Amino acid sequence: MKKRVCRLLIGILCTVSLTGCDKAQKTDSSDSGNQKVELVVWGAEEDKELMTQIIQSFQTNYQGQADFQISFEVQGESQCKDVLLGGLEEGADVFTFADDQVNALAAAGALDPIENADEIRSKNLSSAVEAATVNNQLYAYPLTADNGYFLYYNKQYISEEQVKTLDGILDAAAASGKRFTMDWSSAWYVYSFFGNTNLQVGLNDDGITNYCTWNQTDGDIRGIDVAQSMLQIAGSPGFANRTDEEFLSGVKNGSVIAGISGVWNSVAVTESWGENTGAAKLPTYTCNGKQLQMASFSGCKLIGVNAYSEHPKWAARLAEWITNEDNQRLRFEMRGQGPSNTAVADSSEIQNSPAIAALLEQSEFSQIQRVGGKFWDPVSEFAGNMAAGNPSGQDLQEQLDVMAEGVSAR
Repeated sequence: MKKRVCRLLIGILCTVSLTGCDKAQKTDSSDSGNQKVELVVWGAEEDKELMTQIIQSFQTNYQGQADFQISFEVQGESQCKDVLLGGLEEGADVFTFADDQVNALAAAGALDPIENADEIRSKNLSSAVEAATVNNQLYAYPLTADNGYFLYYNKQYISEEQVKTLDGILDAAAASGKRFTMDWSSAWYVYSFFGNTNLQVGLNDDGITNYCTWNQTDGDIRGIDVAQSMLQIAGSPGFANRTDEEFLSGVKNGSVIAGISGVWNSVAVTESWGENTGAAKLPTYTCNGKQLQMASFSGCKLIGVNAYSEHPKWAARLAEWITNEDNQRLRFEMRGQGPSNTAVADSSEIQNSPAIAALLEQSEFSQIQRVGGKFWDPVSEFAGNMAAGNPSGQDLQEQLDVMAEGVSAR
Protein backbone atom coordinates (compact mmCIF):
# COMPACT_ATOMS: atom_id res chain seq x y z
CA MET A 1 0.00 0.00 0.00
CA LYS A 2 2.83 2.40 0.93
CA LYS A 3 4.59 1.64 -2.38
CA ARG A 4 1.41 2.44 -4.33
CA VAL A 5 1.04 5.78 -2.50
CA CYS A 6 4.71 6.53 -3.10
CA ARG A 7 4.40 5.82 -6.84
CA LEU A 8 1.28 8.02 -6.99
CA LEU A 9 3.08 10.94 -5.31
CA ILE A 10 6.07 10.55 -7.61
CA GLY A 11 3.74 10.51 -10.59
CA ILE A 12 2.02 13.69 -9.45
CA LEU A 13 5.38 15.42 -8.87
CA CYS A 14 6.59 14.35 -12.29
CA THR A 15 3.43 15.67 -13.91
CA VAL A 16 3.82 19.03 -12.16
CA SER A 17 7.50 19.10 -13.10
CA LEU A 18 6.74 18.37 -16.74
CA THR A 19 4.04 21.01 -16.80
CA GLY A 20 6.48 23.55 -15.45
CA CYS A 21 9.14 22.45 -17.92
CA ASP A 22 6.68 22.76 -20.80
CA LYS A 23 6.01 26.40 -19.87
CA ALA A 24 9.69 27.07 -19.26
CA GLN A 25 10.63 25.69 -22.67
CA LYS A 26 8.56 28.44 -24.34
CA THR A 27 11.43 30.92 -24.38
CA ASP A 28 13.21 32.71 -27.17
CA SER A 29 16.14 30.66 -28.36
CA SER A 30 18.16 33.67 -29.50
CA ASP A 31 18.07 37.12 -31.03
CA SER A 32 19.28 35.72 -34.31
CA GLY A 33 17.95 37.43 -37.41
CA ASN A 34 17.02 33.98 -38.73
CA GLN A 35 14.64 33.34 -35.85
CA LYS A 36 10.99 33.40 -36.89
CA VAL A 37 8.98 35.41 -34.36
CA GLU A 38 5.22 35.20 -34.69
CA LEU A 39 3.29 37.41 -32.30
CA VAL A 40 -0.40 38.23 -32.02
CA VAL A 41 -1.52 41.52 -30.48
CA TRP A 42 -5.05 42.09 -29.16
CA GLY A 43 -6.58 45.54 -28.85
CA ALA A 44 -9.68 47.65 -29.36
CA GLU A 45 -11.02 48.15 -32.88
CA GLU A 46 -10.58 51.91 -32.46
CA ASP A 47 -6.84 51.30 -31.94
CA LYS A 48 -6.34 49.37 -35.17
CA GLU A 49 -4.71 52.17 -37.16
CA LEU A 50 -2.59 53.28 -34.21
CA MET A 51 -1.42 49.78 -33.28
CA THR A 52 -0.62 48.93 -36.88
CA GLN A 53 1.65 51.97 -37.00
CA ILE A 54 3.29 51.07 -33.68
CA ILE A 55 3.87 47.47 -34.74
CA GLN A 56 5.48 48.66 -37.98
CA SER A 57 7.83 50.99 -36.11
CA PHE A 58 8.76 48.12 -33.76
CA GLN A 59 9.66 45.88 -36.69
CA THR A 60 11.68 48.68 -38.27
CA ASN A 61 13.54 49.36 -35.03
CA TYR A 62 14.47 45.69 -34.58
CA GLN A 63 14.98 44.95 -38.28
CA GLY A 64 17.49 42.19 -38.87
CA GLN A 65 17.26 40.79 -35.35
CA ALA A 66 14.43 38.38 -36.19
CA ASP A 67 12.02 37.39 -38.93
CA PHE A 68 8.92 39.10 -37.54
CA GLN A 69 5.36 38.13 -38.32
CA ILE A 70 3.26 40.30 -36.03
CA SER A 71 -0.50 40.56 -36.49
CA PHE A 72 -3.12 42.72 -34.80
CA GLU A 73 -6.51 41.25 -33.90
CA VAL A 74 -9.51 43.12 -32.55
CA GLN A 75 -10.46 42.09 -29.03
CA GLY A 76 -12.46 44.32 -26.68
CA GLU A 77 -10.49 45.34 -23.62
CA SER A 78 -13.36 44.71 -21.21
CA GLN A 79 -13.76 41.08 -22.34
CA CYS A 80 -10.05 40.36 -22.69
CA LYS A 81 -9.71 38.40 -19.44
CA ASP A 82 -12.59 36.05 -20.14
CA VAL A 83 -11.47 35.33 -23.68
CA LEU A 84 -7.84 34.85 -22.69
CA LEU A 85 -8.58 32.54 -19.78
CA GLY A 86 -10.73 30.47 -22.10
CA GLY A 87 -7.49 29.24 -23.69
CA LEU A 88 -4.21 30.76 -22.57
CA GLU A 89 -2.03 28.87 -25.00
CA GLU A 90 -4.22 29.96 -27.92
CA GLY A 91 -4.47 33.56 -26.71
CA ALA A 92 -2.60 36.64 -27.90
CA ASP A 93 1.03 37.14 -26.94
CA VAL A 94 0.44 40.81 -26.14
CA PHE A 95 -2.93 42.27 -25.18
CA THR A 96 -4.63 45.45 -23.97
CA PHE A 97 -6.92 45.14 -20.97
CA ALA A 98 -8.60 47.19 -18.26
CA ASP A 99 -6.78 47.30 -14.93
CA ASP A 100 -9.63 45.69 -12.95
CA GLN A 101 -8.73 42.37 -14.64
CA VAL A 102 -5.11 42.27 -13.47
CA ASN A 103 -5.76 40.39 -10.21
CA ALA A 104 -7.61 37.57 -11.93
CA LEU A 105 -5.08 37.32 -14.76
CA ALA A 106 -2.16 37.18 -12.33
CA ALA A 107 -3.91 34.63 -10.10
CA ALA A 108 -4.62 32.42 -13.13
CA GLY A 109 -0.96 32.45 -14.18
CA ALA A 110 -1.69 34.36 -17.37
CA LEU A 111 0.83 37.06 -16.45
CA ASP A 112 4.36 36.82 -15.11
CA PRO A 113 5.91 39.62 -13.03
CA ILE A 114 7.68 42.26 -15.15
CA GLU A 115 11.44 41.71 -15.11
CA ASN A 116 12.51 45.38 -15.35
CA ALA A 117 9.80 46.51 -12.96
CA ASP A 118 11.80 49.31 -11.33
CA GLU A 119 12.50 50.91 -14.71
CA ILE A 120 8.82 50.76 -15.71
CA ARG A 121 7.73 52.16 -12.34
CA SER A 122 10.12 55.10 -12.68
CA LYS A 123 8.61 56.14 -16.01
CA ASN A 124 4.93 56.03 -15.11
CA LEU A 125 2.42 57.75 -12.85
CA SER A 126 2.13 56.15 -9.42
CA SER A 127 -1.63 55.60 -9.84
CA ALA A 128 -1.05 53.66 -13.07
CA VAL A 129 1.73 51.62 -11.46
CA GLU A 130 -0.57 50.81 -8.54
CA ALA A 131 -3.27 49.70 -10.96
CA ALA A 132 -0.83 47.26 -12.61
CA THR A 133 0.44 45.85 -9.31
CA VAL A 134 -0.66 42.75 -7.40
CA ASN A 135 0.90 41.95 -4.01
CA ASN A 136 3.72 44.43 -4.65
CA GLN A 137 4.60 42.78 -7.97
CA LEU A 138 4.24 44.65 -11.26
CA TYR A 139 2.37 42.38 -13.68
CA ALA A 140 1.65 44.64 -16.65
CA TYR A 141 2.87 47.71 -18.53
CA PRO A 142 0.85 50.91 -17.86
CA LEU A 143 -0.61 52.31 -21.08
CA THR A 144 -3.08 55.04 -20.12
CA ALA A 145 -4.21 56.77 -16.95
CA ASP A 146 -7.50 58.01 -18.31
CA ASN A 147 -10.00 55.19 -18.02
CA GLY A 148 -12.60 57.36 -16.38
CA TYR A 149 -15.39 59.68 -17.42
CA PHE A 150 -16.49 63.29 -17.21
CA LEU A 151 -18.92 65.70 -18.88
CA TYR A 152 -18.82 66.87 -22.48
CA TYR A 153 -21.03 69.86 -23.28
CA ASN A 154 -21.71 72.20 -26.17
CA LYS A 155 -20.98 75.79 -25.12
CA GLN A 156 -23.39 77.06 -27.76
CA TYR A 157 -26.31 75.77 -25.70
CA ILE A 158 -25.07 75.39 -22.11
CA SER A 159 -23.52 78.12 -20.00
CA GLU A 160 -20.67 77.71 -17.51
CA GLU A 161 -23.18 78.23 -14.70
CA GLN A 162 -25.68 75.66 -16.03
CA VAL A 163 -22.97 73.05 -16.47
CA LYS A 164 -22.36 72.90 -12.72
CA THR A 165 -25.62 71.07 -11.99
CA LEU A 166 -27.47 68.30 -13.76
CA ASP A 167 -30.67 70.28 -13.27
CA GLY A 168 -29.16 73.17 -15.23
CA ILE A 169 -27.93 70.89 -18.00
CA LEU A 170 -31.31 69.17 -18.35
CA ASP A 171 -33.12 72.51 -18.43
CA ALA A 172 -30.81 73.78 -21.18
CA ALA A 173 -31.25 70.60 -23.20
CA ALA A 174 -35.03 70.63 -22.88
CA ALA A 175 -35.25 74.33 -23.78
CA SER A 176 -33.33 73.74 -27.01
CA GLY A 177 -35.11 70.52 -27.95
CA LYS A 178 -31.85 68.62 -27.50
CA ARG A 179 -30.65 65.89 -25.14
CA PHE A 180 -28.18 65.19 -22.36
CA THR A 181 -27.23 61.51 -22.50
CA MET A 182 -25.82 58.95 -20.11
CA ASP A 183 -25.56 55.19 -20.42
CA TRP A 184 -27.64 53.58 -17.67
CA SER A 185 -27.27 50.16 -19.28
CA SER A 186 -23.69 50.26 -17.97
CA ALA A 187 -23.19 49.85 -14.23
CA TRP A 188 -19.84 51.58 -14.73
CA TYR A 189 -21.62 54.89 -15.30
CA VAL A 190 -24.46 54.24 -12.83
CA TYR A 191 -21.88 54.23 -10.03
CA SER A 192 -21.95 58.04 -10.43
CA PHE A 193 -25.16 58.34 -8.43
CA PHE A 194 -24.12 56.09 -5.54
CA GLY A 195 -20.37 56.64 -5.30
CA ASN A 196 -20.32 59.92 -3.38
CA THR A 197 -22.94 58.96 -0.80
CA ASN A 198 -22.64 56.92 2.38
CA LEU A 199 -23.79 53.91 0.35
CA GLN A 200 -20.98 51.45 -0.29
CA VAL A 201 -19.91 48.83 -2.82
CA GLY A 202 -16.61 46.99 -3.17
CA LEU A 203 -14.68 43.76 -3.00
CA ASN A 204 -14.65 41.46 -0.01
CA ASP A 205 -11.35 40.15 1.34
CA ASP A 206 -11.61 37.11 -0.94
CA GLY A 207 -11.04 39.42 -3.91
CA ILE A 208 -13.97 37.87 -5.77
CA THR A 209 -17.29 38.63 -4.10
CA ASN A 210 -18.76 42.04 -3.33
CA TYR A 211 -20.39 43.85 -0.46
CA CYS A 212 -23.15 46.34 -1.29
CA THR A 213 -25.21 48.71 0.86
CA TRP A 214 -26.90 50.58 -1.98
CA ASN A 215 -30.24 49.46 -0.53
CA GLN A 216 -29.52 51.04 2.86
CA THR A 217 -32.69 52.36 4.56
CA ASP A 218 -31.17 54.82 7.03
CA GLY A 219 -28.74 57.74 6.96
CA ASP A 220 -28.81 61.15 5.26
CA ILE A 221 -28.92 59.53 1.83
CA ARG A 222 -30.78 56.22 1.49
CA GLY A 223 -30.88 53.93 -1.48
CA ILE A 224 -34.46 54.92 -2.18
CA ASP A 225 -33.41 58.60 -2.33
CA VAL A 226 -30.99 57.81 -5.15
CA ALA A 227 -33.60 55.70 -6.95
CA GLN A 228 -36.15 58.53 -6.78
CA SER A 229 -33.56 60.99 -8.12
CA MET A 230 -32.84 58.70 -11.05
CA LEU A 231 -36.56 58.48 -11.83
CA GLN A 232 -36.78 62.26 -11.74
CA ILE A 233 -33.86 62.58 -14.15
CA ALA A 234 -35.27 59.91 -16.46
CA GLY A 235 -38.55 61.82 -16.65
CA SER A 236 -36.91 65.01 -17.92
CA PRO A 237 -37.53 65.81 -21.61
CA GLY A 238 -33.87 66.79 -21.79
CA PHE A 239 -32.60 63.31 -20.82
CA ALA A 240 -31.91 60.25 -22.95
CA ASN A 241 -30.50 56.91 -21.82
CA ARG A 242 -28.03 56.11 -24.60
CA THR A 243 -24.92 54.01 -25.02
CA ASP A 244 -21.55 55.59 -25.64
CA GLU A 245 -21.88 54.93 -29.36
CA GLU A 246 -25.34 56.51 -29.43
CA PHE A 247 -24.02 59.53 -27.54
CA LEU A 248 -21.42 60.07 -30.25
CA SER A 249 -23.99 59.63 -33.01
CA GLY A 250 -26.14 62.27 -31.33
CA VAL A 251 -23.19 64.64 -31.09
CA LYS A 252 -22.57 64.22 -34.81
CA ASN A 253 -26.20 64.71 -35.90
CA GLY A 254 -26.79 67.62 -33.51
CA SER A 255 -29.42 66.02 -31.28
CA VAL A 256 -27.10 65.74 -28.25
CA ILE A 257 -25.57 68.79 -26.57
CA ALA A 258 -24.11 67.14 -23.45
CA GLY A 259 -23.18 63.68 -22.25
CA ILE A 260 -21.02 61.66 -19.93
CA SER A 261 -18.18 59.82 -21.65
CA GLY A 262 -14.40 59.57 -21.68
CA VAL A 263 -11.30 60.78 -23.47
CA TRP A 264 -11.63 58.12 -26.16
CA ASN A 265 -14.32 60.32 -27.74
CA SER A 266 -12.50 63.64 -27.41
CA VAL A 267 -11.27 63.79 -31.00
CA ALA A 268 -14.67 62.96 -32.50
CA VAL A 269 -16.54 65.36 -30.20
CA THR A 270 -14.14 68.19 -31.00
CA GLU A 271 -14.47 67.52 -34.72
CA SER A 272 -18.26 67.93 -34.39
CA TRP A 273 -18.49 70.87 -31.98
CA GLY A 274 -15.25 72.69 -32.81
CA GLU A 275 -14.65 75.79 -30.69
CA ASN A 276 -17.92 75.14 -28.82
CA THR A 277 -16.50 71.96 -27.28
CA GLY A 278 -16.59 72.06 -23.50
CA ALA A 279 -15.40 69.52 -20.94
CA ALA A 280 -15.83 69.60 -17.17
CA LYS A 281 -16.02 67.42 -14.09
CA LEU A 282 -19.34 65.69 -13.56
CA PRO A 283 -22.09 67.98 -12.26
CA THR A 284 -23.97 67.77 -8.99
CA TYR A 285 -27.45 66.24 -8.95
CA THR A 286 -30.45 66.74 -6.69
CA CYS A 287 -30.93 63.96 -4.14
CA ASN A 288 -33.18 64.21 -1.09
CA GLY A 289 -33.19 67.99 -1.40
CA LYS A 290 -29.40 68.23 -1.52
CA GLN A 291 -26.89 68.81 -4.31
CA LEU A 292 -24.58 65.78 -4.45
CA GLN A 293 -21.42 65.68 -6.49
CA MET A 294 -21.58 62.85 -9.03
CA ALA A 295 -18.79 60.31 -8.54
CA SER A 296 -16.95 58.16 -11.07
CA PHE A 297 -14.98 54.98 -11.45
CA SER A 298 -11.40 55.49 -12.56
CA GLY A 299 -8.79 53.17 -13.93
CA CYS A 300 -6.06 52.53 -16.43
CA LYS A 301 -5.50 50.53 -19.55
CA LEU A 302 -2.64 48.09 -19.33
CA ILE A 303 -0.60 45.98 -21.74
CA GLY A 304 -0.06 42.38 -20.71
CA VAL A 305 2.29 39.68 -21.93
CA ASN A 306 0.91 36.16 -22.05
CA ALA A 307 2.92 33.93 -19.72
CA TYR A 308 2.47 31.14 -22.28
CA SER A 309 3.86 33.08 -25.24
CA GLU A 310 6.22 31.13 -27.48
CA HIS A 311 8.44 34.23 -27.62
CA PRO A 312 8.27 35.86 -24.16
CA LYS A 313 11.32 38.10 -24.61
CA TRP A 314 10.10 39.55 -27.89
CA ALA A 315 6.56 39.82 -26.54
CA ALA A 316 7.88 41.80 -23.56
CA ARG A 317 9.91 44.04 -25.86
CA LEU A 318 6.83 44.71 -27.97
CA ALA A 319 4.70 45.47 -24.90
CA GLU A 320 7.32 47.90 -23.64
CA TRP A 321 7.54 49.47 -27.12
CA ILE A 322 3.76 49.98 -27.28
CA THR A 323 3.86 51.77 -23.93
CA ASN A 324 7.04 53.82 -24.33
CA GLU A 325 7.13 57.62 -24.25
CA ASP A 326 7.03 58.17 -28.00
CA ASN A 327 4.11 55.83 -28.56
CA GLN A 328 2.09 57.16 -25.63
CA ARG A 329 2.56 60.60 -27.16
CA LEU A 330 1.42 59.21 -30.50
CA ARG A 331 -1.59 57.61 -28.78
CA PHE A 332 -2.60 60.99 -27.40
CA GLU A 333 -2.19 62.64 -30.80
CA MET A 334 -4.18 60.00 -32.69
CA ARG A 335 -6.70 58.86 -30.09
CA GLY A 336 -6.76 61.66 -27.51
CA GLN A 337 -6.04 59.19 -24.71
CA GLY A 338 -4.30 60.34 -21.53
CA PRO A 339 -0.84 58.88 -20.92
CA SER A 340 0.52 57.02 -17.92
CA ASN A 341 4.08 57.99 -18.92
CA THR A 342 5.13 60.88 -16.67
CA ALA A 343 7.13 62.72 -19.35
CA VAL A 344 4.14 62.78 -21.69
CA ALA A 345 1.68 63.59 -18.89
CA ASP A 346 3.74 66.66 -17.97
CA SER A 347 3.89 67.96 -21.54
CA SER A 348 2.12 71.18 -22.53
CA GLU A 349 -0.04 69.32 -25.07
CA ILE A 350 -1.55 67.18 -22.33
CA GLN A 351 -1.90 70.03 -19.86
CA ASN A 352 -3.79 72.08 -22.44
CA SER A 353 -6.24 69.31 -23.38
CA PRO A 354 -9.79 70.17 -22.17
CA ALA A 355 -10.72 66.49 -21.88
CA ILE A 356 -7.66 65.54 -19.83
CA ALA A 357 -8.10 68.65 -17.67
CA ALA A 358 -11.73 67.64 -16.99
CA LEU A 359 -10.64 64.12 -16.11
CA LEU A 360 -8.05 65.44 -13.68
CA GLU A 361 -10.69 67.70 -12.10
CA GLN A 362 -13.05 64.73 -11.73
CA SER A 363 -10.30 62.57 -10.20
CA GLU A 364 -10.97 64.20 -6.82
CA PHE A 365 -14.36 62.46 -6.85
CA SER A 366 -13.29 59.17 -8.41
CA GLN A 367 -12.54 55.71 -7.09
CA ILE A 368 -10.40 52.97 -8.64
CA GLN A 369 -12.76 50.33 -9.97
CA ARG A 370 -12.45 47.24 -7.82
CA VAL A 371 -15.63 45.16 -7.96
CA GLY A 372 -16.33 41.51 -8.65
CA GLY A 373 -18.07 40.17 -11.71
CA LYS A 374 -21.51 39.98 -10.10
CA PHE A 375 -21.68 43.77 -9.76
CA TRP A 376 -22.56 44.52 -13.36
CA ASP A 377 -25.82 42.80 -14.31
CA PRO A 378 -27.93 43.54 -11.19
CA VAL A 379 -26.99 47.24 -11.33
CA SER A 380 -27.69 47.46 -15.06
CA GLU A 381 -31.08 45.80 -14.62
CA PHE A 382 -32.06 48.16 -11.81
CA ALA A 383 -30.88 51.26 -13.70
CA GLY A 384 -32.68 50.09 -16.83
CA ASN A 385 -35.95 50.04 -14.91
CA MET A 386 -35.26 53.55 -13.62
CA ALA A 387 -34.42 54.82 -17.11
CA ALA A 388 -37.70 53.42 -18.41
CA GLY A 389 -39.65 55.16 -15.64
CA ASN A 390 -40.20 52.00 -13.57
CA PRO A 391 -42.90 50.69 -15.93
CA SER A 392 -43.81 47.71 -13.74
CA GLY A 393 -44.51 49.94 -10.76
CA GLN A 394 -42.55 47.58 -8.50
CA ASP A 395 -41.67 49.02 -5.10
CA LEU A 396 -38.33 50.85 -5.29
CA GLN A 397 -37.00 49.42 -2.04
CA GLU A 398 -37.77 45.91 -3.28
CA GLN A 399 -35.80 46.62 -6.45
CA LEU A 400 -32.90 48.01 -4.45
CA ASP A 401 -32.90 44.91 -2.23
CA VAL A 402 -32.86 42.61 -5.24
CA MET A 403 -30.01 44.59 -6.78
CA ALA A 404 -27.91 44.57 -3.59
CA GLU A 405 -28.54 40.85 -3.12
CA GLY A 406 -27.44 40.14 -6.68
CA VAL A 407 -24.30 42.27 -6.38
CA SER A 408 -23.37 40.52 -3.10
CA ALA A 409 -24.17 36.98 -4.29
CA ARG A 410 -21.52 34.34 -3.72
